[in-house]
Amino acid sequence: MALLSVLTPVLAVVLCLLIGFMLVRSRETETTSTSVKTERASNTGSRPWVDQDLQDDTEITAKEDDDGDWVDSNEEEDRPHVPYSPKRYSEDTMLERSKDFYTLMNQRRSVRFISPEPVPREVIDNVIHTAGTAPSGAHTEPWTFVVVSDPETKHQIRLIVEEEEEVNYRQRMGDKWVHDLAKLKTNWIKEYLDVAPYLILVFKQTYGILPNGKKKTHYYNEISVSISCGILLAALQNVGLVTVTSTPLNCGPQLRLLLKRPANEKLLMLLPVGYPASDAAVPDLKRKPLDDVMVHI
Repeated sequence: MALLSVLTPVLAVVLCLLIGFMLVRSRETETTSTSVKTERASNTGSRPWVDQDLQDDTEITAKEDDDGDWVDSNEEEDRPHVPYSPKRYSEDTMLERSKDFYTLMNQRRSVRFISPEPVPREVIDNVIHTAGTAPSGAHTEPWTFVVVSDPETKHQIRLIVEEEEEVNYRQRMGDKWVHDLAKLKTNWIKEYLDVAPYLILVFKQTYGILPNGKKKTHYYNEISVSISCGILLAALQNVGLVTVTSTPLNCGPQLRLLLKRPANEKLLMLLPVGYPASDAAVPDLKRKPLDDVMVHI
């Protein structure tokens, strides 16, 4: 009993020290976790060139349920299926067509010198109609193509783009990015935004708005719209028109306001479209050979 009475205070002290040690370690873990999160946030903040409109937001989050009235997939009718039998070609014809199409597309270049010569509006309608044939997540077709031909609106777009682009070149993009672009002889001056007969601004719809006001989920909206942009470039090449793909960083909100687009639309790409100028020139670039871009297993 005497020994027990002596050991009890010692055990109590040891137990207190053990509890204290565990609390300290717990706080250190929390502090480290907070520090890591802060550092990650800081790293994100150190990349001011990242455009929020261009960040991929295709994953569905729980926040959707808390923001507005979303349509239940059960409310939508099943889509009937119909027979599909596209034209089939002989192997010789397939080979010839594949070579011809490659030759056509291999001539595609990014052109910054565009003629003011008018382009038939119906041609633009058709190439955009073609872009709208792209596949999309759950066939939501989450794209809006805004075609601008009004000179004053084109000039307002140029002012917005050049103001932000100068900040991008001077501050946001960093020396390496600016240096890599220098060989292409491009900068924040975008004369073609005034000169090109058409500007096509491609918006991704981050969600749809049904006639009844409910919101509809647009799966993989950015990937879907990007595919449609690729088809649009091919369609423009097919009719002999040129463009330069432009993703004007941090211009989305201002351009969305200027063009009176709704909040669910985010600017993905801006394309000046027209015939090439008579004195148009492009960098003498070479494309990678097939073996460098394809792996056959």
